[in-house]
This record gives sequence, C-alpha cells and structure tokens, in this order.
Amino acid sequence: MSDVGQVQPVSEFDTETAVRARPGDDGVFDADLGEGWRIGAGVNGGVTLALAARALRERLGPQQPDPLAISGYYLTPTAPGPAIVRTQVARRGRAVSVGEASLQQTGPDGLEVERMRVLATYGDLAGIDGDARTTASPPQLPPPDQCISSSDAPPDFLKAATLLDRLDLRLDPATTGWAVGKPSGNGVIRGWLRFADGREPDVLSLLLAVDALPPVAFELGLPGWTPTLELTVQVRSRPAPGWLRVALSSRTMSGGYLEEDAEVWDSRDRLVAISRQLARAASVRPPA
Repeated sequence: MSDVGQVQPVSEFDTETAVRARPGDDGVFDADLGEGWRIGAGVNGGVTLALAARALRERLGPQQPDPLAISGYYLTPTAPGPAIVRTQVARRGRAVSVGEASLQQTGPDGLEVERMRVLATYGDLAGIDGDARTTASPPQLPPPDQCISSSDAPPDFLKAATLLDRLDLRLDPATTGWAVGKPSGNGVIRGWLRFADGREPDVLSLLLAVDALPPVAFELGLPGWTPTLELTVQVRSRPAPGWLRVALSSRTMSGGYLEEDAEVWDSRDRLVAISRQLARAASVRPPA
C-alpha cells in the first residue's frame, strides 16, 4: 500500500518540511524551516534532505513518489527560516525518473546562498514491496524501556539539539560510553527511533532517521560536532508502523574526515533504508 496520502496525525515533521509551489514559476517551491530541528545553529541534514525530497516528489508527480536513491551535498549550513527549493527534471522514464534540487536561503547581505544540492532517482516502491532480500541481520537491542532516552541528556545538549524534543530516541546502553566519558572506540551507535508526536514512519521520514542519532564519532572518542559534507540514502521498502531501529557504524577516518554508515530496520525486521555519509570531525561542540 502506498504511504502517499495516508491519513496521519498532523506532525511538525510534515508542516516544517512542507513546500508550496510558486504560481507561474515552474519547479520552484517555498518552505519555512522551524527552530525545532536544529543541531547547534543549523537545521539537521536529514530534515533538509527530506524537504528537498518532498519538493522533488511534487515536481516528478504521483506516479513515482519514492526517492529510491538520493544524495545531498551540504554547501553551507541551513538556518531556520524561509527557504527556496528550485527543482529540475533530469530524466523522465516509465520505471524511474531523475531530478535535481537546490535549497537556497537569503544571506545576511540579502543575496541568495545555496545551502544544499541534491540529485535523486524516484520510482514507486509499491511495485517492489515484499521483494526485499538481504544477508544483513537486524541489530540486537534491549527493549526500548531498557535503553537510554535522549530526554535524559544534559540540558545544554538538548538546548543545542532541539530536534531531540521532536523524537523519541532510545539508545542502546552498550553504545553510549561516550556520554560518560568512556567511549568504546568501536565506532558503533544503535538505537530505537520514532516521532514523539506519534507520527508513523514513512519514506520521507527515513531520510531523517539515518541522520537523527548522535554522530558515531562520539563513540570513537571524538566529542566534537560532526558536520555532514555529503549524504546518500537508498530506500528499499516503505516502513511498517512502529519503532524503527537504527544502527550507525564507522570504520575509517583519514585527515579528519570519516564515513558514517546507517541501517534502518522497521518493526517487521525489514531493512528499509541504508545510507553513507562523509563527515568532518570537528574539535568543538556546537554553540548553545
């Protein structure tokens, strides 16, 4: 069943990644990014990717509503406030189409600044749902009530990461040594994830899920913030209702740059999305 048009509770995720087509300006959309999705001074990269994906969904049409593969290049930090998404159709096909998007905002000097550039392949996951096979295994976590809630984070951390108020995130205690100054060095963070307002997961929310947990760099003993330079997500299935399980890992860091891989599993033990991002290990935490 398609998740496009499903009746769900009105959620901040939907209202603050909503786009409005400009009349008479083909492929240009206006949006407003709220303060509630910040990491430091900037908006979370998964949220901005979902915003661009929503605009591309509108541009490409309802026959191909799902981003099968989407890559975002983060050029400058996205700030809360008005934004413009300019989209183009690179290719239209019967099975898949390819689109491009540019997320822009007005800078302090009044000039438009490009925040993010996106390239994505769209199709219809309804036609392949149930035909997903993998040799991977779902991450083994304690039940959510035995995991560590993000709401227990220090107040200054929650103030700097306002998106945590909008998520119900429960981290596996085995991967939270960094929180008490004892990182394992294994480069793994796992947790349960859902929206705090009860919104069920869908395809666009998976683009947030891959970037919603604390950076895996924390468990590598790198306590500074980790800005994303590039993020690629492949969506394999539309998620079932319920908790998502997210597993992050990293194996390589060179010259201050590291990769972060994510797997997202749904409540039916299906691998619904995978991602890889290139991030820079910074030396300081974001300002409060």
